Amino acid sequence: MSVISCTGLTKNFRRVKAVNGLSFTIEENRITGLIGPNGAGKTTLLKIIAGFLRVSSGQVMVFAEDPFNSLKVSSNMIFIDENMKFAPSFSLSEIMLAASSFYKNWDMELAKGLFDYFSLDPKQQHHNLSKGMRSTFNMIIGLAARCPLTIFDEPTSGMDAGVRKDFYRALLRDYLQNPRNIIFSSHLLSEVEDVLEDILLLQNGQKRLHLPSSDLKGFAVALRDKTEIISDLTAGQEVYYQKSVGKDHSYVVIRRDAADGLAKRISAAGVEVLPVKSDDLCVYLTTRNRGGIDDVFDRN
Repeated sequence: MSVISCTGLTKNFRRVKAVNGLSFTIEENRITGLIGPNGAGKTTLLKIIAGFLRVSSGQVMVFAEDPFNSLKVSSNMIFIDENMKFAPSFSLSEIMLAASSFYKNWDMELAKGLFDYFSLDPKQQHHNLSKGMRSTFNMIIGLAARCPLTIFDEPTSGMDAGVRKDFYRALLRDYLQNPRNIIFSSHLLSEVEDVLEDILLLQNGQKRLHLPSSDLKGFAVALRDKTEIISDLTAGQEVYYQKSVGKDHSYVVIRRDAADGLAKRISAAGVEVLPVKSDDLCVYLTTRNRGGIDDVFDRN
């Protein structure tokens, strides 16, 4: 069953297309990582799914409804980001109490357990928290609400590395006990990769990849050898990334299935085949220059 379905989705802000002809589906009970560089359209897409923004063209369906101004979607969804606002007169404990009456699946035991674990002060007010502590409290709200659709937009902003690891573990453990749809937007793919089931990679408001995270790990490989050998092998192939290594060697990244088709030639030439980290691959797939920053220095 598809919980989210987008077809030809476009969102314009005057002359800028923040989302451009995007089509994909997200099935029930999946943790999906929304990945991409700044300006890729991640937050715009999440706000459309949440029903905060109306689409310019195309179609988006959430729980089989248009999410914009939908009571069904808003009552089954929570959107967590660093801009969350709460009543300034409420203490943190009062916010959690109010949340318990608003979210039908709210788990106060989980909320209090996380609250105590992260040493939050129940009398503190949300707007007086540090950036990292605000993110931690917001995360507690998002997990304890246990909404059928939970959206985390860069939820770990300002968190210490140790707190981020605890958050990922808490998210995974609670998801395994209480499956639901979670969309997680992050720049730190290397940290969250083991938590994610699917990855949706955006570039300039368009879908670059949408596949299980396990498939991304083997999506591409790197070849390293003398430049003339690498150039001959990869002629006619789509190269995601390339750089010079020393005076006469090259390092290139291509699809694994393309490399499989060249397996005999690669073996005969003795070319070194190397794995490619998922977060590096996402950078290679969304950069305009195949050589990255080295292109600036190697133009001549």
